[in-house]
Amino acid sequence: MLNKINLSGSWQMTLDEQQQGFPQSFEDEMELPGTTSHARKGKRNDEKLTGSLTDTYKFEGSVWFQKEVELSEHSATQTIFLHLERTRITTVWVNGEKIGSCNSLNAPHIYDLTGKLAAGSNTLTIRVDNIGYPTKGGHMTSPDTQTNWNGITGAIELQFYGESRLETLRTYPNGAEKKVRITAKVAGKPAAKLRVSAESFNGENVHTPSSAEFDLNGSEVEVIYDLGQEARLWSEWTPELYRLKLELLEANGAVVDTTENVLGLREFKSAGDKFEINGTRTFLRGKHDGLIFPLTGYAPTDVEEWVRILNISKSYGMNHYRFHTACPPEAAFVAADLLGIYMEPELPFWGTVTEPGEDNHNQAEQDYLIQEGYRILETFGNHPSFVMFSLGNELWGSRTKIDSILKGYKEFDERPLYTQGSNNHQWVPELLEHDDFFCGVRFTRERLFRGSYAMCDAPQGHVQVGVPSTLRDYDQDIDPPKVASTDIEDSGKKQIQIQYGTEMKTVEAEGDGGEWVSPLPVISHEIGQYATFPNFDEIEKYTGSLQAENFKIFRERLQEKGLLHLADAYFENSGKLAMECYKEELEAALRSRKLAGFQLLDLQDFSGQGTALVGALDAFMDSKGLISEEDWRSFCDNAVLLARFATYNWTGGDTFRSDVELSWYRGQAPGSVEVNWSLHHNSSAIGEGTVQADITQTGDLFQLGQIECTLPDVDQMQQIQLTLNLKGTDVYKNYTLWIYPAQQKADFDGMYLFDSLTEEAEKRLAEGEKVVLMPNLSKLQHSIEGTYAADFWCFPMFRSISESMERKIPVGTHGLLISKEHPALQEFPSQTHSTYAWWNIVMNSRSVIMDDMPAEWEPIVQTIDNFERNHKLGLLLECQTGGGRLLICNVDADAAKQSPDGRQFLSSVFNYVRSESFQPTVKIELQQVKALMN
Repeated sequence: MLNKINLSGSWQMTLDEQQQGFPQSFEDEMELPGTTSHARKGKRNDEKLTGSLTDTYKFEGSVWFQKEVELSEHSATQTIFLHLERTRITTVWVNGEKIGSCNSLNAPHIYDLTGKLAAGSNTLTIRVDNIGYPTKGGHMTSPDTQTNWNGITGAIELQFYGESRLETLRTYPNGAEKKVRITAKVAGKPAAKLRVSAESFNGENVHTPSSAEFDLNGSEVEVIYDLGQEARLWSEWTPELYRLKLELLEANGAVVDTTENVLGLREFKSAGDKFEINGTRTFLRGKHDGLIFPLTGYAPTDVEEWVRILNISKSYGMNHYRFHTACPPEAAFVAADLLGIYMEPELPFWGTVTEPGEDNHNQAEQDYLIQEGYRILETFGNHPSFVMFSLGNELWGSRTKIDSILKGYKEFDERPLYTQGSNNHQWVPELLEHDDFFCGVRFTRERLFRGSYAMCDAPQGHVQVGVPSTLRDYDQDIDPPKVASTDIEDSGKKQIQIQYGTEMKTVEAEGDGGEWVSPLPVISHEIGQYATFPNFDEIEKYTGSLQAENFKIFRERLQEKGLLHLADAYFENSGKLAMECYKEELEAALRSRKLAGFQLLDLQDFSGQGTALVGALDAFMDSKGLISEEDWRSFCDNAVLLARFATYNWTGGDTFRSDVELSWYRGQAPGSVEVNWSLHHNSSAIGEGTVQADITQTGDLFQLGQIECTLPDVDQMQQIQLTLNLKGTDVYKNYTLWIYPAQQKADFDGMYLFDSLTEEAEKRLAEGEKVVLMPNLSKLQHSIEGTYAADFWCFPMFRSISESMERKIPVGTHGLLISKEHPALQEFPSQTHSTYAWWNIVMNSRSVIMDDMPAEWEPIVQTIDNFERNHKLGLLLECQTGGGRLLICNVDADAAKQSPDGRQFLSSVFNYVRSESFQPTVKIELQQVKALMN
């Protein structure tokens, strides 16, 4: 390229919702790049959505843009292309002459205007349509993410070239030999030579290889440029880059045209059960991304903003991005090149791949999507960060057709690694011949390799239903010692119900997947999804055209239930639980030697699909204040200390045993390591020591040694800390554990204990006695099942899906809000949020629905409900009623007393009832209590 004219700025504009055709006049103006919504053009949208953000200036139809462009006589004679980055369906006219149309959602729209522009003033008209797409568009057009905007959001420019120019430039780096193979085509007049030069940047020192000239013969270019043995390699640890300059020369050495390209010398490949970068094993710590940008409603196209965003993710230990049914703009790849982030774009498709003759086959859509993949590879394939490519999200249909598409892409461009899709054929996955890695959530119904699942996809994961420990990994699921025959007994087609986006869908599944072991790297798909309650303070951050009407409605609902005063507490305590769930989720992945990586859903909140507030960060990529970057990195980074122990709840006199492991995926082996460990209660040490090991490799989970420590006999419950520190580094780990008195019993004596409000119970109350009600949980009609883990993704969405599939409705709660200073818990010291000391109690409980009870009746321990139901839920509560004092404990005592934590809880509650401290202040009519406990 010799020159370019930037066409950004003010354009004349008119909206054409009915698509009436070329406008007679242009009555408005708008700044481009931008969107009509962000510019607040058109009628205001009065919708108030609960399932996503509301676009207050939503517009769908045609938008016409027009601008006068001045050209010199010399410029008008050159080869000229109009370049439009990040837009919808465009049609271009020059001086009233229609030039053509483009419909790529991912690649730039490029129009050849050579000979169409005259010297002097020219009228350039562009129509942009955001309806009539050849495909639904996934998260490229979804209201759940970046919205179905209309406009042009990236570069708008005229590009001028010499008589010769390079097209379809590709660079094939060879890191081992420090060379790059360059292919291209010479368009226009033949050139005599190609001169290649390079200079490194983004590293500590500059490396300038010798330039080289190559004779050209014809239009095809294929040369190998040697950067020398001092050449720098690109990776997540050292993302060093080269500015590659390619000059077409005439026979006399005059430069005809120049092309510049960024090069990263690297080899990213599948190697057994891991990925390797330049021969060094890495573990992908991936972030799901749906292009959510709530201030603008569209993805930024400037490098600086993407550097900011990706740096935030790096500060939370991420080294990988998977874009859900989307491809980010050029600036995202540039930023990832600079920061060493491994990128995986994905075709904008979430559906069924069919073959001709099958139901609902749409050949035009399929052809478009396949071509869109080729355009993505052509446009972004030279970026060193572009290392992986997926055909879509949770695809069903013809495996033969899917594999043929993979085959075509691999023949076209061998550089990235390919997968058939993310979690394809969810319940019956299979590897395809041309897969380079596998991304899913299970191999069979029971062979799970993530920690949480929707209720409609049960069985659920170990974070949701497993007794808490740090022993769980997925090695036995990924590579069982023995699997059944790979022969599939029923290879015919059958209909099954699946979750499809925010709905239920019936699909045809071929076979049952069979038992198989992947010889390729395995990535766990969309792990996490632990939801928090909304933070209503976030509402004021929505200053753009997207408004958080959903948050406002949720706040109104909570106020109507009389619970708005608890909103901050709900948010903070649900958030603390969610972060603990994420800790176990990510540690289980790191404990799995056979796993190649994960793709987290999500580090940030997801604005759509019912409003899924699943992030440690909000939708703006700002911290929600629930966990620090450092603490998050203690379980999500390239170096993580791990302790493996059987339980979080111990008895005095027990011998605490734990393996100490180190997940190490840095560029170099750590060598001799020393881990200092300590078990302590407050400032008092229980045990401490050092574990040492010599590690001469990198890229694995390493066993360092063991901790063994006799726990003290205690006469009261103690919360203790296990801390690990890797000497000479910033790598640390903290675990909270509990010790209980060895002889602790749940003493039921000295109380009036009932499982229902019998006549005898009422009589005791009338006599002014203290009564404990521990109801038969199976008979509590107006109650919610007890579950420990944070709600999965979003209750409204999965409630609807479960109902459609006629499956169990999710519990939909967010943990506990605990009045930790209440004397009933004096012997069971707690935080205000759920901790593992409460796991056995909660999992053997139900919480009664107190919506119709007096507002002043606040439970001692309440369960936090979701923002759709907003029930006031009581697990442990007390009141004056019927002339006496009543404590209600909705826990299965027989089940709870089987564990030391359960016995401690019951003892604390019962001792409180027997004490003079049992003085409830709230008076409730006995009939109201009976109605509650019916």
